[in-house]
Amino acid sequence: MKKVSLIELFLTFMKIGAFSFGGGYAMLPILSKELTEKKGWTSDRELTDYYAIGQCTPGVIAVNVSTFVGNKLRGFLGGIVATFGMIFIPTVLLLVIAIFLTKFADNAYVKDALAGIQACVCVLIVNAVIKMWKNSVVDKSTFCLFLVSLLLCVSTWFLPFSFSPVIIVIAGALAGILIKKAKSGGKKK
Repeated sequence: MKKVSLIELFLTFMKIGAFSFGGGYAMLPILSKELTEKKGWTSDRELTDYYAIGQCTPGVIAVNVSTFVGNKLRGFLGGIVATFGMIFIPTVLLLVIAIFLTKFADNAYVKDALAGIQACVCVLIVNAVIKMWKNSVVDKSTFCLFLVSLLLCVSTWFLPFSFSPVIIVIAGALAGILIKKAKSGGKKK
């Protein structure tokens, strides 16, 4: 792969940030299409790994992913440039919306548009889940980890307490290590 210029890195992530709505999970299809299919900068597996790590680290998932990809392609400076590209347009739009939204928040058209956007974002999130499923749930043990994690997450609907997502992710990581070690007979790769 040829060395990616910082300008190309910035413009690519600026485009992704400008046309992505709904947060990190909803952005997965757009990131995948742009970074994996069009540019060939990551594989689907790498992108899924970046998402998993981005979920566990502080901050916005999509911004974390842009930092990881930028760092992979151009080191520390690439991470900064990709991150800045990802947040540039949304930051400008957020400022503009913040200025005008208070004036139009009660407008019926604005309320209807926001309801429509929310419905579309749900579809984007489902699409991201399906794509992540294909790369993550690959055998019986990962399916079992998925089920246990799902049950722990939805238990908040019917139990008086909840499990922290951080604890679930850490437990999943430890279980993954133990399962891999058991499958390989304890041998190091």
